[in-house]
Amino acid sequence: MGCSLQNLIHHQSSDVEDTSPERCAASFKVLVVSAQFEGKPLLQRHRMVNMCLAEELKAIHAFEQKTLTPEHWDKMKQQ
Repeated sequence: MGCSLQNLIHHQSSDVEDTSPERCAASFKVLVVSAQFEGKPLLQRHRMVNMCLAEELKAIHAFEQKTLTPEHWDKMKQQ
């Protein structure tokens, strides 16, 4: 899953966590930090990620994502 994000969204950071029971790759939580999210509303950011992962999402039961700008990510890390 991470490869698709790396290739399609020029991002500063990403983290993918398998949150399904027994790590069976059915449920994921993703954090993506990208300057491409600057000035874009949350729904548009999520759509960008969903487009990148369109094929992978067909086989996933649950998908949670957090999409942040580098500035917002830096503020969250300081808290």
